[in-house]
Amino acid sequence: MQLGSLQEIIDQYIHDGQSVALEGFTHLIPFAAGHEILRQKKRDLHLIRMTPDLIYDQLIGVGCARALTFSWGGNPGVGSLHRLRDAVENDWPRPLEIHEHSHAGMAAAYIAGAARMPFGILRGYVGTDLPGVNSEVREVRCPYTNEKIATVPAINPDVTVLHAQAADRQGNVFIRGIVGAQKESALAATTLIVTVEEVVESLDAPMNAIVLPHWVVTAIAEVPTGAYPSYALGYYARDNAFYLAWDEIARDRERFSEWIDRHVISSRNHAEFLDSLAEAA
Repeated sequence: MQLGSLQEIIDQYIHDGQSVALEGFTHLIPFAAGHEILRQKKRDLHLIRMTPDLIYDQLIGVGCARALTFSWGGNPGVGSLHRLRDAVENDWPRPLEIHEHSHAGMAAAYIAGAARMPFGILRGYVGTDLPGVNSEVREVRCPYTNEKIATVPAINPDVTVLHAQAADRQGNVFIRGIVGAQKESALAATTLIVTVEEVVESLDAPMNAIVLPHWVVTAIAEVPTGAYPSYALGYYARDNAFYLAWDEIARDRERFSEWIDRHVISSRNHAEFLDSLAEAA
């Protein structure tokens, strides 16, 4: 396990053309890592996420992505992702190939990937129109009952990126609060990068806590407030005003590009990004 700066880790482990999952559900969304990917101008990425929101809107809007595998995309509690819509509807700034699933389909695909199985199975897709828009959805017959069961190919990202509350110096990672597909996406990946609020001597994790063991973790970067504007349980709250403001920023291509240049590209790291937002307030 490597402990280093976020800049060094993203440069070393994320490369053009890879499949990359930045997972998080409601909170612990790895915004700092996403911004570093954006700063380093990674290109032709196949982005994967159960619920892409603002950080994927930004990555798509600057042209980092060639494809998106997802199950719901939007600005939570606000509305559409305008940069995602522009890419799908108008090919701006470049065409975006999409692979749409339900949450259950994504979960089945991640679980299959984590188990190193070729595909996942679920009942929910049988009899729906989804196979008409996603050719990856297929079916098998149960060898015991002859019943039709829908299948989805396993998701095995080249790199999964997570944010968590803490890691110890051995590389074990402790995730608290609401979770989505973080654990499954971590185990399914070839490379696992984790940003954390802090590195501690002891996790003090209670029984049945979600702890990713050090042997599945490739690299850790200590990035306080690394999930902002989402929240990290026990550390800071969600900035709801940011999500509301993003709706207007992202509607216009020029305003979006100016915002990215001013706050992300011109900032050397996450701390400078936060400072630039404070100066503009």
